[in-house]
Parts: sequence; C-alpha cells; structure tokens
Amino acid sequence: MRNFFIFLFIVFSIFAYSQKKKLQLRDDSSAFQAISDTSKPFQGRVVNDKVKPSIDLYKIYTVERDTTFVDTTLSIQKEYKYNLLRKDIFGLLPFANEGHTYNTLDFNYTRKSAFPSMGFTAKHFNYLEVDDIKYYQVPTPLSDLYFKTVMEQGQSLDAFLTVNTSPNFNFSVAYRGLRSLGKYINNLTSSGNFRATSSYFTKDKRYHINAHFAGQDISNQENGGIVDVSLFESSEDPYNERERLDVYFRDATSLLKGNRFLVDHNFKLSKSNPNSLMIYHQFNHEYKFFEYTQPTVSNRFGSAFTNAINNKTRYNHLYNKLGVGFTTAKYGDAIVYLENNTYNYFYHNVLYDNLGNVLVPNSLNDRISSFGANYHYNLNGIKLYLNFSNSITDQSISNIETIAKYKLNENYSFEFKYQKLNSLPNLNYTLYQSDYVEYNWYNNFKNEKRNQFQFKANTKWANLEVNYSILDDYLFFYNTTEDIENLYVKPFQYDKTINHFSVKANNEIKFWKLALENTILYQNVTQSDKVLNVPQIVTRNSLYFSEHVFKKAMFLQTGITLNYFTEYYMNDYNPLIGEFYVQNQTKVGGFPMLDFFVNAKVKQARLFLKAEHFNSAWTGYNFYSAPNYPYRDFIVRFGIVWNFFK
Repeated sequence: MRNFFIFLFIVFSIFAYSQKKKLQLRDDSSAFQAISDTSKPFQGRVVNDKVKPSIDLYKIYTVERDTTFVDTTLSIQKEYKYNLLRKDIFGLLPFANEGHTYNTLDFNYTRKSAFPSMGFTAKHFNYLEVDDIKYYQVPTPLSDLYFKTVMEQGQSLDAFLTVNTSPNFNFSVAYRGLRSLGKYINNLTSSGNFRATSSYFTKDKRYHINAHFAGQDISNQENGGIVDVSLFESSEDPYNERERLDVYFRDATSLLKGNRFLVDHNFKLSKSNPNSLMIYHQFNHEYKFFEYTQPTVSNRFGSAFTNAINNKTRYNHLYNKLGVGFTTAKYGDAIVYLENNTYNYFYHNVLYDNLGNVLVPNSLNDRISSFGANYHYNLNGIKLYLNFSNSITDQSISNIETIAKYKLNENYSFEFKYQKLNSLPNLNYTLYQSDYVEYNWYNNFKNEKRNQFQFKANTKWANLEVNYSILDDYLFFYNTTEDIENLYVKPFQYDKTINHFSVKANNEIKFWKLALENTILYQNVTQSDKVLNVPQIVTRNSLYFSEHVFKKAMFLQTGITLNYFTEYYMNDYNPLIGEFYVQNQTKVGGFPMLDFFVNAKVKQARLFLKAEHFNSAWTGYNFYSAPNYPYRDFIVRFGIVWNFFK
C-alpha cells in the first residue's frame, strides 16, 4: 500500500509539472557541432536563450560500434522491455521471483562463442557481458532512472549518468540493484551490477578508445522447487499462501560474482587520407566465481564428503586481440588480427581414487591463440560483413561468419547470415568438483559443431525471421536417475546430428486508436533421441489502445498481452551446478498468461502499471517455469523510467 501511494505521488508530481510549457527538441543533426564549435552558426531551436540539442544527438553504441540514440517515446516495445534485463525477453520464461533465472523457450536466444566460457549459464541472464555494455556521446548530461516494484519486500532499480566533459571525452557510471524476498520459502534474490565506461577520441579523430569496468554479484536463495505440486495446483487454503508450501531446500544459496576491465582502442596512421592503415587492440581481463553453499546436506543430491556443502568454482580470463587493417572510403575496411585467450579455471582440491591416482584434477588452464580476418563494406544500402578465425595452437577451434544486409527503402530491408562454428565445451562440462560425491567429473569431450543459416525480412506488412541449425556433438546435462526426487545430473555429449528449424513472424495491425501486435514462433527439431526439447509454438499477442489525454500533456497506452507456449518436455533447473538439464518425464506448457497494462508518458517520464498473470485463478494452477518450479501468481506491479536532460 505504501508503494501504491508513492506511485500516485510520482504520477501527480509529473502531471503537475507537465502543465508547464513543453520544450520541443528540434531534429537537427548540426546541434552538437554547433554547441562544441562556436564558429559554426546554430541552425536549430533556441528556447529561453538556451540551445536545445536534438534527441538523436544522444548516441548509444556498443564495443562493435552498433549505434542507436536515446529514445524517450512510449510504445508497445517499451512495454516489452520494461523488465529487469531491460530488453525484450520473448523466448524466455522467468521464474517466480524477480532476478532468479529464466527457462529458454527459443533455442536461438542463446549466444555461442568458439572460446570456452566458464559455464553455469542459468546464472548469467542478469550478468552483463562485454556486448551488453553501452558507451555514450551526449551534448549535455543525461541520466536514466528505472524503478519497478518486486514480488515482496524489495525493489528493482537501474540508474545511470553520462556526461561529455568535452565533445571528444565521455564517461558514464551506472548501477543496477535488486532485492526481492519472493513468495516462496528460501527464495530471496539480491544482485548488484555496477559499470563505469569512458570514451575518448583525439580532435583529428585518428585515435579512439573505449574502456569499461563492471563489478557484478548475483545472489539467489535456492529452494529446489516445491515438494508436492498437487498442493500448489489445488491452491486451497492455506496453500494459496505460497510460503506454506514445503520446498526441497531451506538453506541453500548460490552466488555468482565477477569483475571485468576492458580496453578497446584503435589508431589511424594517416592524418588526412581517408584510405589509411589502422591498428586495433582490445584487452579484456575478468575474474569471477560461482559458489553454492548449503549448511544442511540434502539426500536429493546423494551422499556427501562433508556435513555442510560449500562448492566454489573460480575462473580467471585474459584476452588480447591485435589487428592491422586498411580502411577505404570506397571499398570498405579489411582487418587481419591475432587473438590470444588465456584462462585458468580452478578449485583448491584434488580428488583421488582408492589407488592414489588423480580422479578429478583441481584446474583447467590453457592459452588459445588464433588468426583471423574480417571485411566490412557499406555502400548504397548494401552492408557486407565477412569474418574468419582459426586457432594456430593445438586446440582446434574455428569460426566462419558472413552477414549480408540490403535496405531497399524505409519499408523494406533484408538480411542473410551464415555461421560455421567449431567451439570448445564450456569448462564446467569438462571439470566440476563438489562436496556431493555424485557431482565430481573430469571429461574429455569433443568440440561442438554448429552450422546456422538465418534470413530476415522487414517489410511494412510484417517482419520475418527464419533459422536453420545443424548441430553435431551437442553437449547437454541429464539426470541419470530420471527421477525428480533424486538429482544425479551429469554432462553428456550426443553423437548424432540434431536439426533445428524455426520461423518467427511479427506484425502490427492498427485501426483507429487500437493496435494488435503479434509475434509467433514455430520450431521443429529433428533428432533420434529427445535431447534438444523446445515448444513447437510460442506466441505473444497484445491488443492495446493509444491516445493523448489532458490536452495532450500525457500519452496513454493500455491493453492486454497474451503469452502462450505449447506443452513440451521443458528443461529442469539444477541450482547446485547453475544449469538447466534435459528431462523427458514431465511436460510443461499449454497455459495462457494474460497481463493487463496501463502505461503513460509525460515529457521524458514513462509510467508503467501492470496486472501480471491476472487469469491465474481462472485457468487453473498448473503453470510452471520448470517442473516443480511454479510460474508467477497474479500480482500488480508498477514503476517508472525517467530520462533527465540538463
């Protein structure tokens, strides 16, 4: 109730403020230059003797130089991105508590690299990787504030500030914090994602540098799911109070923590000639660990070496990339490069057999060097990207990638992508140590192979995406007991070929002030055994109404969103190893999830109010995010996203 009155106060304050005369930001690309260079006349709008730069001068870009700009509009896409991850999560199914993990419905949602990662992938959804870090260039200081209520006793906050001290130097600082007690026993989530970035280029633009530091910790109490699902599905008093439902673990906790420092810079040899040699260098150092603690040993994982569980996996990673390229104004850019990837994945113990031989070592460490080249071309609506890399050390890894884009006009664009990837297994597939006896292994798996074809077409009628993947030597986790009461989950490699095909279509139909936005995904898997399980149909449909109100001081959107996926053998979650595993005993799905939302925009503030899964009591309590892990009950949540411009 207190949060509700706070929300009403914020709405009232913003609306009252909005009655003042609005400042219109003119779309003028010369504004930034005019501000930074007084010798150039400013052609934009001046309000109260102050220059108001265009909104598209507030640029956001990634380490790969993909550039967008700050968008303060309110749309159905902003509704989809109003979540902890701050992105559209179509294809992901969240667990009951905010900040826990997500089950993957769309196989193409996952990203894969030729180099081995630490693993523990179920704990990395809220972990910001290198590609997730954004850099900025802004004519005036910019801040962004995200706030959203959670399930119980806590809040979710994401705030950042960026400023250009000069036209060629920018820095930003940001923090994402979350605390949510949750509705179930031992289900607290607590996380923090701090990041600081800096960007600089010389006045002659020969030298550019981007750098960032990220410090992150993601902590989850792990209850292992509810013991008796029949009590949940009946939801009769007192079990409609979710804290009355018994869970498998009452004192287990997982923690993923990491620090990363990255520098990416390049230097152009020629001062004035557009055709010039370029030198590129990227440095990335990261240390992180995953820890699982459980003071009370659970028979569900089998016998243990100790009376209390304390598993800790440590990972050090050092990456350097040095490249030399030739850039031209007419024929594109070509780069050749060398990569050096060094890692140390380790524990503090060694496991021996009865004869004194090493059964499970305490570390994996290696240095992987590779040679590569890529080519960029961009002219007359055609964009071409070619990349090739191959290891020159003993490890056999390679990556061939080609992307072709063509933009006919504002209504039609097309993209084709092909990738052939030969990648090393994630390190937790090869080595894992635990105080639980059954969870110790040391394997020698083959490389995973993936051939993927992708086609995209964006038209004024609909957007279409087609994917076809051929997987060989696919790695997965599987419960050898095939019993949910006993989890002896181990890694396996499939020795047959898997074919995955998917089609995703999206369109929006508008009539008067109403709109119907539809996204549907179809998937089909050809395999000899049930190793890669995905739902055949995943759909999201939103019917909403848009209108300016209060003399156009506020823009309002309200409507209903339906999320649905067909029943299938959904992967289950194992908190001990921080991974999802394949199971073929329990089908999950076939339940609709209806959300009612009311969103509003006043100036640069966007207000969100949502009744999530309001049909939960009508359609039956048979909804799950994984076997024995219920999906979210009906809950009303609200919050705000507010941009501030100086």
